[in-house]
Amino acid sequence: MRTIKQPGPAPAARIQWVEARGRRVNAVLEPGLRLLDAVQGVFAAHGLVSGVLRLTEGAFSPFAYVMPAPSDTPRHVAFYSETHRPPGLTRVQGGALTVGLRDGAPTYHCHALWTEADGRPGGGHVLPEETFVAEPIHVDGIGLDGAAFAVEPDAETNFALLGPIAQTGAGSQADRQVFALRLRPNQDLLQALEGFCRERGIAAANIHGGVGSIIGARYQDGSRVEAFATEMAILSGRIGPDEDGEPKAELDVALVDHTGAVSGGRLVRGDNPVLITLEVVLEPCD
Repeated sequence: MRTIKQPGPAPAARIQWVEARGRRVNAVLEPGLRLLDAVQGVFAAHGLVSGVLRLTEGAFSPFAYVMPAPSDTPRHVAFYSETHRPPGLTRVQGGALTVGLRDGAPTYHCHALWTEADGRPGGGHVLPEETFVAEPIHVDGIGLDGAAFAVEPDAETNFALLGPIAQTGAGSQADRQVFALRLRPNQDLLQALEGFCRERGIAAANIHGGVGSIIGARYQDGSRVEAFATEMAILSGRIGPDEDGEPKAELDVALVDHTGAVSGGRLVRGDNPVLITLEVVLEPCD
């Protein structure tokens, strides 16, 4: 399996996680608001500050984003492109978003695919301060009570990254057990999730959110991405018992690489290592 040496020391624990209570969220983001304010409002309506969402349909304008890029310095294994601001209406094709806290204030991490006004397909990392909802965007996911994603320095990658931390319960109507996770680099995405579930006796789980990056990509249909720097969003995912009752993950993703090529599909198990990070919430189920 492919690996890339990170600039800093690798912690022994390869998954950062917190157990919490979750509340399912299903909402429509109305036009006229910054995307950051709109998604923060969805969670605030339930007395919560953090969670994960998936985006479908809708449009952005104004809109700003960056793409993955090779790093110019040894401080990082990959970095970001210059900021792109396409004119007109950019239509969302799908994406995932983690809502959390940076220095106590709301922030998000969002990767998506879209079609720009001139018909050009695109994808990347959506910037929170400059992106506005232009047409209603449907979101669904899960909010966290007793945990939150928060931006903290990460010595391994030299980035400040969203990861789960424990929080005092908000006393909301969160009614289900969930696990908020951040996966660290150089481990297969599917096998890491399966291993986490196996260690806790979880045979089946719904996968919510899913924002991160992998080292290229290998899809079940035989197609592959060789460019190593990517931005990825999980579009659907579930862990279910295999014929032996063991947890088995299936993930359908959307991805853009540092050449600007857009791709997607169901990931091969055992050959899709994390590049920088992956944020996700697991909800055990029958």
